[in-house]
Amino acid sequence: MIITQTPLRISFAGGGTDFKGFYEHEYGAVVSTAIDKYIYVIVKERFDDLIRVGYTRTEMVNETKEIQHELVRESMKMVGIKKGIEVATMADIPSEGSGLGSSSTVTVGLLNALYAYKGEVVTAETLAEQACKIEIDILGKPIGKQDQYIAAYGGIKHFKFLPSGEVEVTGIDLNDSTRQRLCESLLLFYTGTTRKSSAVLTQQKKNISHRMNVLIEMRDQADDLARHLKLGAIASLGQTMREGWIKKKQLASGVSNEQIDEMYELAMSAGALGGKITGAGGGGFFLVCTPPENRAAVRKKLAHLREMPINMSRDGSKIIFNVRR
Repeated sequence: MIITQTPLRISFAGGGTDFKGFYEHEYGAVVSTAIDKYIYVIVKERFDDLIRVGYTRTEMVNETKEIQHELVRESMKMVGIKKGIEVATMADIPSEGSGLGSSSTVTVGLLNALYAYKGEVVTAETLAEQACKIEIDILGKPIGKQDQYIAAYGGIKHFKFLPSGEVEVTGIDLNDSTRQRLCESLLLFYTGTTRKSSAVLTQQKKNISHRMNVLIEMRDQADDLARHLKLGAIASLGQTMREGWIKKKQLASGVSNEQIDEMYELAMSAGALGGKITGAGGGGFFLVCTPPENRAAVRKKLAHLREMPINMSRDGSKIIFNVRR
């Protein structure tokens, strides 16, 4: 039996510049962090040759091609496992539409577990690259690359997505006190609704050529934020998120709505420095950046929302249980 633990993520700046339609012309850049909320993948050998997949439903099939869970199906094909296996997934959050990169987290965790099941050790780079291939190239999902990479690498990272297709990964090393101040500046609230991100992301993808200037500004924000964080300038995060949210709403309709705008104004009126809806927008989780001394006031204003306490996770996808007979 193999169990992997793979982190979800929050993105601070640059989201949208990790789409191929952008970075094949202008390099993209994103700053994001893994958080201490996870998706677990369990892989176990079966006595017979059947394949059992357990998630919000249960599948029992004879062949890989019959699996309806497309991420499991394509991950098994990628790794080369054809029969006699059980796969199950469990998550710390709602199953989809959270805006925390859950589908890519599942894919990275699946690949890691399946390779370990075969007795193979692969790098974070390989996990990220193959997860991108499955989600973007094979399944044609209208997404970028940042989620797969942060799930594989973990920590706080500055990613650059180059026109060649290569990805530069730079860690943002914070001392313990700076890391603590950053954590104390972040609050994460569940909006109460999940949404299918594909509609917003498909529109965003189509709009890339008409929003190049906005995306370049968002890319530059990510580069600037990475420099500021390395210097311990945590206060710059709030302004970056506030300005980035304004720009993000220009990328596609459906990123925000009346309910979200009201949440945002409530947070700002309580002394928050900035905020954003994680992921594509439209629902999921609302991330707020606030001076630590204003946390109580922000929580009071947003008391109608369920808060999810978070910390940053230093590790990417890892094997937490491995018993192979």
